[in-house]
Amino acid sequence: MKSRKVLSTAGVLLAAAVLGGCIYLNTLMPIITGYAAKNLASAVFISGRTQADVEALDLNFSFIKFDRNTVDYNNKTVTSRFLWAKSTAAFREGYGVTLLRGDGRQDFLASAYPLPRQEPLPDYLEAGEEEVSARLEPVAEALVDGHAYNGHPFAFVVLHQGKIVAERYAEGISRETPLLSWSMGKSFTNALAGIMAGDSLICINEPTGIPEWQNDGRKDITLNDLMQMQSGLEWNEDYGNRSDVNLMLHRETDMGLYAIEKPLEHEPGTFWYYSSGSTNIVMRYLRGKFSSDQEFLTYMRDRLFTPLAIANPYFEPDMSGTPVGSSYLYITARDFARFGQLYLDDGCIGERRVLPEGWVEYTATPASASEGRYGAFFWLNRCNVCPDAPEDMFSCQGHDGQEIYIIPSKELVVVVLGYSPKPDRVIDFNALLRDVIAAL
Repeated sequence: MKSRKVLSTAGVLLAAAVLGGCIYLNTLMPIITGYAAKNLASAVFISGRTQADVEALDLNFSFIKFDRNTVDYNNKTVTSRFLWAKSTAAFREGYGVTLLRGDGRQDFLASAYPLPRQEPLPDYLEAGEEEVSARLEPVAEALVDGHAYNGHPFAFVVLHQGKIVAERYAEGISRETPLLSWSMGKSFTNALAGIMAGDSLICINEPTGIPEWQNDGRKDITLNDLMQMQSGLEWNEDYGNRSDVNLMLHRETDMGLYAIEKPLEHEPGTFWYYSSGSTNIVMRYLRGKFSSDQEFLTYMRDRLFTPLAIANPYFEPDMSGTPVGSSYLYITARDFARFGQLYLDDGCIGERRVLPEGWVEYTATPASASEGRYGAFFWLNRCNVCPDAPEDMFSCQGHDGQEIYIIPSKELVVVVLGYSPKPDRVIDFNALLRDVIAAL
């Protein structure tokens, strides 16, 4: 009798464990299927890559590699299935790809792009000295073709004194291929905020006035707190589990609102924690200063992208229509390089000032609680994370090995765009920068 009772108890515990595992797995389904659908759709319909290539490289990890993906080239959608769940992402011309969630999908897909497509703009980048390019050629070849620095880069561009001294692309990628920013999009959100501050549309040091925050300590949060990742809001940026960042990117229809609703954990301005939610709050706030999507997108195009010779960027929106400032910008490697040069040149392109005077200095000033590692939506080298690079270096960094390194003391901009999944094949950026600087 006792053995039967033990077996019965064990059976109940096993059933409970299985049930609990299924319930937890079910909460992961929007992430497992949503990640594959969104990223495959953008890679196919924006970057022009093949489904097989993306599945073999970008999606070949964790549960994601077990998704069954269907690409519909006629309707420009991707549907990804895993066990009992599925997700669909749709491409719209001018907008890019959005993961479809919640109600109103047909109305969302039927909405027309408010801005006409532009003809390519003249690229003002010029070739640098052939002698310098020759010295950098072995570095470019080792990085992109030989994978000597680990990872799998798609593109590599180096500007020295504002001119191209190295440029190399992986097979199937060219200088016309739009590539994903991941979190480098945060730095473009910085630029947009700077332009709007220069136009007196916003004030970064005043409380935001966000309605949801007016009855508690969140009412004191400023744009500066958000941009320096010191809002004090509760957040989990762990990419490997059912975290806030994964739920925001793969489940929510309004990503900024999801982050806005988080409670306060620390006094604003006193605690540093990296948060993609903070960037999406900022982008949502900036969008709210305009009367329509058309007005907002026109402003962003005319004041930020057109001066940089970026004709048709894809700053992909969530279903609320707000660009996902934390993560989803698609432009070319040269576009990213020109953006880096803008910050190297103190916010100017030639004689034209794009960012307000003092904005780059503000951007590269350490957040008070960051221990010298972060400014305002830019990473800093004050803490010597790359010990072989100068301390004045600051950078835009993306989660899969997307980087723009800006080194004022060397008049240098280094762009790497590629796939470098942590912790398996992280590109050795310190060694790469060391070799680039040595070649110069």
